[in-house]
Amino acid sequence: MIDYLIIGCGLAGISFAEVAITNGKSIYVMDNNSQSSSKIAGGLYNPVILKRFSEVWKAQEQLVLMNEFYGVLESKLAIQVDFKIPILRKFFNIEEQNNWFTASDKKALAPFLSTNLRFEKFDGIYSPYGYGEVLQSGYVDTALLLKQYRAYLEANGLFEESAFNYENVQLINDYVIYKDLKAKHIVFAEGFGIHSNPFFNTLPLDGTKGELFIIKAPNLCLNLIVNTSVFILPLGNNLFKVGATYNWKDKTNLPTEEGKNELIEMIKEIINCDFEIISHFAGIRPTVKDRRPIVGTHKDFKNVHVLNGLGTRGVMLGPAMAKALFESIEYQVPLNKEININRFKN
Repeated sequence: MIDYLIIGCGLAGISFAEVAITNGKSIYVMDNNSQSSSKIAGGLYNPVILKRFSEVWKAQEQLVLMNEFYGVLESKLAIQVDFKIPILRKFFNIEEQNNWFTASDKKALAPFLSTNLRFEKFDGIYSPYGYGEVLQSGYVDTALLLKQYRAYLEANGLFEESAFNYENVQLINDYVIYKDLKAKHIVFAEGFGIHSNPFFNTLPLDGTKGELFIIKAPNLCLNLIVNTSVFILPLGNNLFKVGATYNWKDKTNLPTEEGKNELIEMIKEIINCDFEIISHFAGIRPTVKDRRPIVGTHKDFKNVHVLNGLGTRGVMLGPAMAKALFESIEYQVPLNKEININRFKN
């Protein structure tokens, strides 16, 4: 018998898998590649909501856990996935500069917003009002991380690529049986796929579609991330990842002409040089209206758990939420009421 059967191998699934392994638990992961939000994610981690100049929920706590988590994974997998580079918020007028200084005076935001504006010139960007620098920021190469972690699981016989059939789940008092697997617990980390899950499909997860580009811009000289309505992230060799759009109606993983045109317009607000679209991606982010993850144990089945709703900040939230769920299961540590699925019981 294994300790945990984990359904889903995106950021949520591998975060829980790694927390369990680190704590000496046995796991098995299943995934059918039906969800792509983690693979196409921008991967940025940013402790500030730049649109409103407000703090990300429990940002400092998440950053501490995140730094340790990805550091361990980099050593384990012998790769670099965590790139700690500044995010610059381009200002379009004096008022935005003033708003930045007002925000940086707030106690919660002071550790994350530099009070020294930056005015260096980047070829391909016209920014007479300069930039504000976000501290403790960077990005995780989510595509590489997921690929290498899955390879690690496969090499150790801990992974199976197959569609999960909920009808084959047997719930016994102290364990779960799925086909020929017997596990003490099952953790569902399926992202938007939760809508097909009979145990948790009543939870109000409302996916948000995002579209991204890889562009080539030989005349854009940029070695850090610029963020306004979209982010521009340098990948090297004149390539840049750009994103992302937000669509609350379309629930498909297919790139659209509407998303393409929206991204092109937003790119032109930031850069003033030519660019070529190399790739166009789309995925459904697992988002919740109250902007908090959905974490917890099924009200009727003590061995059935969920880790979902990481939304646009999966690289920051994943390690912290996995730790919270693990400690809730193993040590009965109460979950924060803001993430606990019990908040939806009515």
